[in-house]
Amino acid sequence: MLTYWPSSVRRALVRLALIWSSWTLYALFTGSQSYLSRAYSQRVAFKPAFLYSLLDSYTWALLTPVVLWLGARFSIQRKNWWRTVPLQILFAIAFAIVHVLIFTLVLPLIGYESSPRVRTSVFLARFHSDLLTYWLLIGLRHAVDYYRKFQDRELKATQLEARLAEAQLQVLKMQLQPHFLFNTLHAISALVHKDAEAADRMITRLAEFLRITLDSVGVQEIELRGELESLDKYLEIEQVRFGERLTVVRSIAPETLDLLVPNLILQPLVENAVRHSIAPRAAGGRIEIGARREGANLVIDVVDDGGVSENIPLREGVGLTNTRARLQQLYGSAQAVEISARHGAGFRVTLSLPAREKGTA
Repeated sequence: MLTYWPSSVRRALVRLALIWSSWTLYALFTGSQSYLSRAYSQRVAFKPAFLYSLLDSYTWALLTPVVLWLGARFSIQRKNWWRTVPLQILFAIAFAIVHVLIFTLVLPLIGYESSPRVRTSVFLARFHSDLLTYWLLIGLRHAVDYYRKFQDRELKATQLEARLAEAQLQVLKMQLQPHFLFNTLHAISALVHKDAEAADRMITRLAEFLRITLDSVGVQEIELRGELESLDKYLEIEQVRFGERLTVVRSIAPETLDLLVPNLILQPLVENAVRHSIAPRAAGGRIEIGARREGANLVIDVVDDGGVSENIPLREGVGLTNTRARLQQLYGSAQAVEISARHGAGFRVTLSLPAREKGTA
């Protein structure tokens, strides 16, 4: 029967069942404890002691969903404790009073007297324990919330590692593609006969590019200067292939170099510009890479001047799709990716992400 109900209703029923079963077990424990503590000194019946504990527990069972909701609605956190702690203290006092009122009003149903004197006596006897019960429920709610957040962080960390590994494998795949290696080795072989020192530098750049990529395996974020260093090694190799056909202009604000960016976030964007906007054109083209700080954000631009007309709709490939997904996983709604065609030809990719340095949250 429950399988035909909406999942939200099923979850709510499961939570209610858990609440009532937990308070029933608590009533069995306190009822038996009350009975045994008095059985040594006087003759008592188990049933009244159990019914008394059961009524007390079920009164709290009725209030527990509301207490848990208040715990979530007014969660105590480092940024708001000065406001939520006094508020929760007021709620605790109010619920202690409500619990006693409900409890004493229902007492006649199990054969006990209910009067102003009884209510006052019960209130004085149970006020402190009711306060403690309220705070235990609030603590339980916070513990569940922190556990869920921990699970979410673990899941996001796993997803980030998977996406990072995918990005690194894509870069290595690009490096090891036959045409890439052929062109690189062809450029090196041509330089060997013309300029041995230049050929040696080319081999060194290729080795450094591979080393930097492999050294950063498992790193989710690096400083922008490190990301640009890796990008420079890639561009130096492509510069040999395209020569004067490839022009790269950088406009990097000095204050952005220490800011963190996702590892290997720029190389796929620049590689797309080289492959789709520069390589097909006999005249080559120009790529501009910019970074600036705008308030609390780091803004990065990758712009090229050819290959895509403003009249042709842009279609995102694997690189851009992967970039969007990684930024969403890392920064959530605090990031943005904008892609736009330039007037005439070419396109611009703009990344906006929180400006953070190492050691900052």
